[in-house]
Amino acid sequence: MPHGNEEARLEYATNIIRRICAIAGDHDLIENVRRSFRRQGLLGAIRYHEDDAIFAWLAETINFQGVSDAVAATYLDEHVRIKAWDIRIGLIKRPLCDKLKSYWHFENCGYRKTAQRCNQPRSYPTCSLPKHDLRNGNLNQAAYALWLYMRDIGGGDFVAWLDKRLEIADRAKGTDRAMRLRDAVVGPLLHVHGVSSKVLNMAFADFLLASDRRRERWIVAGGAMRAVDSLVHSFLHRTGVLKLFGAMHPYGPRCYRPGGCADIIEQVAARIDAREFNSAFPEVFPRFVQHSIWRFCAADELDQCNGRKIDDTKRCHQRECALFEQCHRVTLNPRRKKRPPTEPINAA
Repeated sequence: MPHGNEEARLEYATNIIRRICAIAGDHDLIENVRRSFRRQGLLGAIRYHEDDAIFAWLAETINFQGVSDAVAATYLDEHVRIKAWDIRIGLIKRPLCDKLKSYWHFENCGYRKTAQRCNQPRSYPTCSLPKHDLRNGNLNQAAYALWLYMRDIGGGDFVAWLDKRLEIADRAKGTDRAMRLRDAVVGPLLHVHGVSSKVLNMAFADFLLASDRRRERWIVAGGAMRAVDSLVHSFLHRTGVLKLFGAMHPYGPRCYRPGGCADIIEQVAARIDAREFNSAFPEVFPRFVQHSIWRFCAADELDQCNGRKIDDTKRCHQRECALFEQCHRVTLNPRRKKRPPTEPINAA
């Protein structure tokens, strides 16, 4: 797209998304998360640097990727959740698989739940990793990798590790402070096996924003998080935002690459002062912007822009939609035959 159209496309995206923030935004987002954390005991765990409780929360959150919330929640309700104590006990057993000696050793484990195999067949019969009945083998690996990371990289004090990471990142100067702080947290954790960008951004947005009002760096970093699920991606496609930005792509890893969905949300968020919705919000608040889009689309929220309501082989005809007159209504899948909707409704 010619450079001269840059302002026009940003103005269109900002106008349509600002309206979404007004219509669908959770204007008490931070307080609502804080109340939830208080009920779960997570605020106390953060205050007293209790890694086991923090791990349990993060390990449970990791389960909400790749499937709908309902499927993940049902499985968790019907099975025992993995705890730090379970892993700790498993790791004192001998002989210990070489992969479990440290975070740096834990690579290419290859555990497959259905096949009941891994890449260390001699160690498999006594290994503790397969003993946990998680939804799939990748989640077993993710849980162990996360625990080893918190022990070996985090030094057994994850809160202190976060403080140090953010303090170092804040030494640099420049206008991109919020992004530097965000990336100081998300960047290294992306190397933990089986943990996606979406889940990390979703989890740490809540964790950093709602945990401690006195930790200003946490609030800035948490506000800069942005989790792109299929609903958010499809909204940006259907409204024509991706097309205007020359960023047409399928949902997946490209959403987080330069010029993808996450970048677009960040650009738009920089033009929306979130304090107009709640004076306690950070001025630039990508997480609130992304969460507002998700709420507008999700079936359990406003249930507007999603595959359950729209025949994606055609342009949207929902005239009752508040955005109908200004939306570009780009067809999501023009060549696909109509099938029952499968678009996952994931929490974001």
